[in-house]
Amino acid sequence: MLNAAILSKPGSRRAAAAAAGVFALACAVYLLWLPDVAALKKKNPAQTSYMLIKERQAAAKGKKLGRNMVWTGWDGISPNLKHAVLVAEDGAFYRHHGVEWNSTWEAVKTDFKTLRLARGGSTITQQVARNLYLSPSKNPLRKIKEVLIAYRLERTLGKRRIFEIYLNIAEWGKGIYGAQAASRVYFGKSAADLTPEEAAALAAVLPSPRRYSPVKGTRFMQRRKSQIVGRMRASGYLPEEAEAADLDASVDEVIASTAPAVPAAEAAASD
Repeated sequence: MLNAAILSKPGSRRAAAAAAGVFALACAVYLLWLPDVAALKKKNPAQTSYMLIKERQAAAKGKKLGRNMVWTGWDGISPNLKHAVLVAEDGAFYRHHGVEWNSTWEAVKTDFKTLRLARGGSTITQQVARNLYLSPSKNPLRKIKEVLIAYRLERTLGKRRIFEIYLNIAEWGKGIYGAQAASRVYFGKSAADLTPEEAAALAAVLPSPRRYSPVKGTRFMQRRKSQIVGRMRASGYLPEEAEAADLDASVDEVIASTAPAVPAAEAAASD
């Protein structure tokens, strides 16, 4: 009742209206300021907003978070990894214009039902926009800005460059960024030489790279990797003459074939 009485006064109403106007203006400025992405046509990003945020978080705890990132061009990344990431993260990547609205709508409905902003629904392009320029926040304004930047990336860079950037800035463990660093840490080889099973294992951890490791044979990892290999096969990304037994190799077999790299990988991937 007191608040209502206060707001009923002309001065209070004007103050409230002014505050609302300032807030609306601040929101508009936030949304209208968009980064110039044209430089990304030729210049590879050396760091991302996500990297800096995680490093600041570690510093606040008195820790130093290393950064393992080795940029590798499009031709230096195995088609197996490109295909595995596509089917795992964004099967409609080459068909949408930065946002996959069906997935976004499903995410919104799930968030509404659970009364919390939890579900993702982001395309590869949106993930590039968020990683490069924004934060992990679930703030609706941040999500709108992510969409706007994604559209700008699509218009300016094109699909191949966006995907190349994604494969080089995606987090694959604590302080591990990009396909080349992940391939060397977990499998002791170049990103160009990844097998379908290794590629599927890397793609399997992308939603939670600090929670899961490509070289730990958990039940979730085995199931997730099998699903991705199955999608790769169904999408025609695996050769028809390939032996089914080879394509269905378990994560334990992958670990056995790359035993020297496992201890360092597990240490790097642990929180």
